[in-house]
Amino acid sequence: MPENELFKTALNKAMALCAAREYCSAEIAVKLNAWGMEDKESARIIEHLKKDNFINEERYALGFVKDKFKYNKWGKLKISAHLKAKNLPSSLINKALDTLDNKIYRQMLNNLLISHRRTVKAKSQYDLKAKLMRYGLSKGFESSLLYDLLNEMEL
Repeated sequence: MPENELFKTALNKAMALCAAREYCSAEIAVKLNAWGMEDKESARIIEHLKKDNFINEERYALGFVKDKFKYNKWGKLKISAHLKAKNLPSSLINKALDTLDNKIYRQMLNNLLISHRRTVKAKSQYDLKAKLMRYGLSKGFESSLLYDLLNEMEL
């Protein structure tokens, strides 16, 4: 297959992927690499996709934050770490995280802790708080917020 044909095929395939769901540049670059595209050609395809708005990093970040918070019940730290792993700029990540309502965020964490509390077996109050703290940290919530909520809760 001539070089130009391979480029067009990869571009069309990438357009189809991006039309079906949101992707960031890093994810598309991985796919292009798997399809045997060289870095220079991949960069050209990604620029083309960005120009035609198939890839929009801001839209991707906003959707990622919304979905991971709502469906996976992740905290800001875990969401941020996953977005950084996709090479998104910190300013974009912070902008997307700022869209989360603090009251809803706090309520989600509170509900998670209450729900998890029912399944935790602990020998003492101290042990229970430690287990709930570790659970909240593993979900990506901030330690200061966890500490405040755990102190407010009647365990």
